Amino acid sequence: MTGEAEGTAGGAEGGADDVVRFWERLELPGIIDVHTHFMPERVLRKVWAYFDSAGPLTGREWPIAYRHDEDERLVLLRSFGVRRFTSMLYPHKPGMAAWLNEWAAGFAHRTPDCLHTATFFPEEGVERYVREAVESGARVFKAHVQVGGYDPGDPLLDPAWGLLAEAGIPVVTHCGSGPAPGRHTGPGPIARLLARHPRLRLVVAHMGMPEYAEFLALAEAYPEVRLDTTMAFTDFTRDLSPFPAAERGRLAALGDRILLGTDYPNIPYPYAHQLHALERLELGDDWLRAVCHGNAGELFGVV
Repeated sequence: MTGEAEGTAGGAEGGADDVVRFWERLELPGIIDVHTHFMPERVLRKVWAYFDSAGPLTGREWPIAYRHDEDERLVLLRSFGVRRFTSMLYPHKPGMAAWLNEWAAGFAHRTPDCLHTATFFPEEGVERYVREAVESGARVFKAHVQVGGYDPGDPLLDPAWGLLAEAGIPVVTHCGSGPAPGRHTGPGPIARLLARHPRLRLVVAHMGMPEYAEFLALAEAYPEVRLDTTMAFTDFTRDLSPFPAAERGRLAALGDRILLGTDYPNIPYPYAHQLHALERLELGDDWLRAVCHGNAGELFGVV
């Protein structure tokens, strides 16, 4: 590991030992992380460049804690005891999604502990390449409403959403308005989407921050809606978009539909911090076991 990694991701709350102690205390076989990023190297470099310049967007620096090559990132993630993870990738313009899916299929083939991930964009041919991805074994899709700048209710996407709802394939969707709002972020567009496709297995990324309460309400209304914990409850996010203390009871009640997500490797703090942020919610060990392993294990049929 490079010196940068040791300085950024090591220490009392950062090394692999800290993560392993967390899940061993809960008597888990490891953890399942539904929101990790692996993508073509030149695309990932552009993502990192975006975060490097994100100070004006967030009001604070956003250093990438795990800025390593792909092989090193995989070794580190496995050393944490992450048994299954994803390759969340997403297009920002037409013509990208199909080749991203080709890359992701190859990555899943050579990385058996990665849940085969795919994506889409509102464009001609989207139903065709989404169907091809499903038929080739995609287990989870990523939709990034903020970066893509599209309305999830775009008529071009309707057949693809319907196909995914019918297939029961989860779609991790960045639809909240954090860290900065987009033209189509927020609960309104997603509520309209779910009204058309109520069986869609939508996983609201980042707990829907900052519209936490509204996205919790959608999960209460639709049994197949889930939320991932990505960056929520951490010190970094608590300073920007704190989770309302008044909503903690709803968070506990929906404990069977909250999934661990981290945003690895793009996080500005050690991996273990996300886990300890969940622990300090004081919702109990059973809740932690479900969030960090059981819920995703049941959703994806893995142990």
